[in-house]
Amino acid sequence: MKLARRRLLAVLAAAVAAARGARAQGTPPDRIRGTIAAVAGDTLTVAGTNGTTMPVALDPTTRITLIAPARIEDIKPGSFIGTAALPQKDGTLMAMEIQVFPESMRGVGEGHRPWDLRPGSTMTNGTVGTVTGTSGRQLTMTYKGGAQTVTVPPEAPVITYEPADRTALVAGAHVIVALRAEGSGAPHAVYIGVGKDGLTPPM
Repeated sequence: MKLARRRLLAVLAAAVAAARGARAQGTPPDRIRGTIAAVAGDTLTVAGTNGTTMPVALDPTTRITLIAPARIEDIKPGSFIGTAALPQKDGTLMAMEIQVFPESMRGVGEGHRPWDLRPGSTMTNGTVGTVTGTSGRQLTMTYKGGAQTVTVPPEAPVITYEPADRTALVAGAHVIVALRAEGSGAPHAVYIGVGKDGLTPPM
């Protein structure tokens, strides 16, 4: 169990590091969202939701997790969560999805930053302070250097993370892939989040 937790923490830490590295160079992180079209050796072919089909290189450093459904009731004061959200005119955030991190992943990607799910969207990882309401909950989140108030509408998906390996990479699975350019060849998959049992990664 401890080994699985360490592997899961390493997976998300690698994904966050890749995104931060891209931002440090002044460019947004490269991600593709879509469905696995084929797996052949060390090449994964992804049919992207943007209409492109892209070959992606795998190697022993590629990190893989399952993205599994969770419940809004899993979010409690003290939970460490992430949310892709849209800023509102009153300065609050409207969640498009919520990620409930396992305790072993507390602190991964902590902070508030731009995200590419939709124009103007953000990603915030932090600790829940208060939880108000049941349907359409409002949360407060704190992180180093700031805080946010987040409304979670009833339709916002709630997910969590589970350890996985290459056996999760099967045709038809829905994925989100963080990429790193590799010269003129196929981009390298730094991180792959695979929807469990047909789930589409909402982030």
